[in-house]
Amino acid sequence: MVKKKKGMHQEKSGKKSVSTHAEDENNKNSDQKENHSKEEESLFPDGDEGSEQDDISSDQVNAEAGQEAGDTEQDTDDTVTVLEEKLQASENKYLRLAAEFDNYRKRTLREKAELTKLAGEDFITGLLPVIDDFDRAVDSMNNSEDAGALKKGVELIHGKLREFLKQKGVKEVPALGNEFDTDLHEAVTKIPVSSKKEKGKIADVILKGYMLHDKVIRYAKVVVGE
Repeated sequence: MVKKKKGMHQEKSGKKSVSTHAEDENNKNSDQKENHSKEEESLFPDGDEGSEQDDISSDQVNAEAGQEAGDTEQDTDDTVTVLEEKLQASENKYLRLAAEFDNYRKRTLREKAELTKLAGEDFITGLLPVIDDFDRAVDSMNNSEDAGALKKGVELIHGKLREFLKQKGVKEVPALGNEFDTDLHEAVTKIPVSSKKEKGKIADVILKGYMLHDKVIRYAKVVVGE
C-alpha cells in the first residue's frame, strides 16, 4: 500500500510539473505579444499613420501611372500629326509631278504634230532654187533658138539637183552590171545572155532606185540576165 501511494504521489508530481511548464510557456508568449504591441504603438503612436502612408503611396503610384499614360497619349498624338503632315506633303508632291507630266505629254504631242506637219519644210526650201532654175530654163526654151545653150542649162540644173539630194542623204541604188540583190532590186523580167559571167547580173535598168541614208526608199526596177 505504501508503494502504491508513493507511485500515485510521483504521478501527481509529474502532472503538476507538466502543467507548470505549460503555464510558463503561455506567460512567455503573452509577454512577447505585449512587447510586440508596445513596439507597434511606439512606431505608430496615433494608430493611423501606417494607413495614411499606405494611402499616400497608393495616390503617388496612381498619379505617376496617370502621368505616364498622359505622356504616352501625347507621344502618340505627336506621331500621328507628323505622319499626317508627311502624307499630305507626299500627296502634294504626287499631284505636282502628275500635273508636270501631263503638261510635258501635251507639249510633246504638240511638238510631234508640228514636226510631222513641217517635216518636209527644209527639204522643200532646198528645192526652191532648183525650181527657179527650171523656170528660167522653160522661159529660155520659149525665147531662144540655141539648142546647145538650152541643153547645157538643163544639164547644169540636173547636176545641181543631184548635188542637193546627195547633201540630204539621198543616193542612187547601184544597179547596172551588178549582181541582182533582192534587198535593193526588183526584177521586172529576165533576158538570155551569151556569157556565163553575165548570168545573174543586171543587164538593164528600167527605173532607178534610191536610198535615204541606209534605207531603200525605192527599189530599182531591173532586167536580169540568165
